[in-house]
Amino acid sequence: MTDLSIPSMTAHPILPSRNEDYGFFRTLTTCPQRDRCSAEVWVLASIMIADATCADSEDEMIGIRDFLDSRIGRHFADDVVGNMTGCNIGLETAIAGTIRRWQDWRISRQSEREDGIPAGLPYLTGWVQHFAVAAAMAESD
Repeated sequence: MTDLSIPSMTAHPILPSRNEDYGFFRTLTTCPQRDRCSAEVWVLASIMIADATCADSEDEMIGIRDFLDSRIGRHFADDVVGNMTGCNIGLETAIAGTIRRWQDWRISRQSEREDGIPAGLPYLTGWVQHFAVAAAMAESD
């Protein structure tokens, strides 16, 4: 793991991507504006998401990894890249802005019906929790 000198609330390790050909990892790998290697971007985003969602368990860290590896994680990455290119800002600021926006959005009743995420939760927190629960359920099978 790379030391980014960013304090993190979580004592759990940052899990590497299991889907480098898609999701957040791939989108940021192909972004020419990023100012560090893809693995460092992954760690930075994971730490910042863990802090924003108050992730404090291994299951929640799995949820963050699976969220970033997912289709939804690719959309998150698209927002980060859009912030960097459209606002001409650095990577860390772009990730922070995307986290703030996604935390301001709320899970809709439609998402609650379709995905089982409780309506009203902050969007980012809801999706991280969704992937954490899905991973825990798959592990228990």
